[in-house]
Amino acid sequence: MKIETIFGSLQDQELPLLVVNLFKDVKTPSGATGLIDDLSGGLISKLIKDGEITGRKNEMTLIHTMGDSFKNFLPNRILVIGLGKADDFGYNEIREVSATLARKIESLKIKKFGTIIHGAGIGGLDVSYSCEAMVEGTLLGLYRFDKYKSKQKEDQDHHIDEMQIIEIDKTKIEEAQKGIKNAKIFAEANISTRNLVNEPPNVMTPKKLADFAQTLAKNNDNLNCKIFKKSDLEQMKMGAFLGVSQGSNNDPYGIHITYEGNKNDIDDNIWLIGKGITFDSGGLSLKPSFGMETMKSDMSGGAAVINAINAISIFKPRINVHALCLATENMPGGKAQRVGDVVKTMSGKTIEIMNTDAEGRLTLADAVEYAKKNRAKRIIDVATLTGAIVISLGHGNMGVFTNDEKLVEDLIIAGSKRGESLWRLPLDDLSSKQNRSKIADIKNTGGRSAGSITAAHFIKEFVGEVPWVHIDIAGTAMKNYTDGWIIEGATGLPTRTLIQFVLDVSKKT
Repeated sequence: MKIETIFGSLQDQELPLLVVNLFKDVKTPSGATGLIDDLSGGLISKLIKDGEITGRKNEMTLIHTMGDSFKNFLPNRILVIGLGKADDFGYNEIREVSATLARKIESLKIKKFGTIIHGAGIGGLDVSYSCEAMVEGTLLGLYRFDKYKSKQKEDQDHHIDEMQIIEIDKTKIEEAQKGIKNAKIFAEANISTRNLVNEPPNVMTPKKLADFAQTLAKNNDNLNCKIFKKSDLEQMKMGAFLGVSQGSNNDPYGIHITYEGNKNDIDDNIWLIGKGITFDSGGLSLKPSFGMETMKSDMSGGAAVINAINAISIFKPRINVHALCLATENMPGGKAQRVGDVVKTMSGKTIEIMNTDAEGRLTLADAVEYAKKNRAKRIIDVATLTGAIVISLGHGNMGVFTNDEKLVEDLIIAGSKRGESLWRLPLDDLSSKQNRSKIADIKNTGGRSAGSITAAHFIKEFVGEVPWVHIDIAGTAMKNYTDGWIIEGATGLPTRTLIQFVLDVSKKT
């Protein structure tokens, strides 16, 4: 989609559709909407008086402005979008209404539309951030994954080709353009993550994920990528990760992407580690069939960190960033690891396998050890780790656990900036005791109670003293309905949070 800023008067734009807005309970429109109301002979005011337009969030009213009555008004239609209450309006609301609006415009089979910047006038919000949120919401809200459908629905042939952001104040154009540029980087990274996760597991194998990462780095001069084959992983003695991969016919791969933004200080680094189980059957602790329906999404964390580092490198922050993903399948083949097995990790610690479906933490144990051996100073791991997090937090929040107050605080703030909610959960001493093993250093599950907490404690055992945050995205990686800029299927979370977090931290160092 072509997105551009236009300096000029609203009424002089030759457009199929012009979008203006209105806050809830406003009786007399002002600003750009007031101007359009005057030029249209008070149509908007009349519809407000009649109760058709209320300004309720996501309310949309279409007004046709063709014919002799509108000779001095070039747009063919006006669409008034409700923004809700002014006191409750922010950048995430801009994303939401922009996404809902974009789908409405697409359903009208309109190829080109113009819009004012929501929130930057009477709303008093920053022009650049408002514009950024609008474009993000539009691009993310129009996402679809239908490449495997042999027949496209009739309405899917109608895509929006052009979006014009119209500004009558020339001094705001540069800030608006900055917002568009940033929005495209954030949105494209999220969309790329969605695409990887939405791919069927017979396509998105560990090798395919590794090939994607390698191609991404090859096409980006700011990135370097190392791919580790099974023999390399065996040499590194990643026994926990390799144990998970034993039951699959597809070889495991390690993916390590590097962005060097501060070559003078290699210790100024952040490691983004993503779980990369491209399909999780549960292994010999086999999931029921319905439990496997979304298990192609078990590599969502890996997809997020790979696409995040690519976007980060475009911004060129002064900080070193590493993205690490150990990719494999968890399958119940004849060579699969058994309940009761003991595996030796890269760190030398041993793990008793009590449940082969608690495999993600095994891969992360070796991943964080690899990061530590390569001088990791801060670690963020992202994993669809536990079903228990869904019981705790549902599908609206990502669970976070940490050993560092400042790190988690910065991450939560970054998430809030992008409309991606993170909720902190405790790491209490009592729960950690549930992971004790009678025959090994630790066991890979602490039982049903406090399942998300004991899983985080397991990772913490291998992280040691390195500042660390664990993000459990099992409840947010996939959605079974569309809501605002989140489309049914893969959500792409927390790709945008990771990008924002690194950019924020780099400005403080």
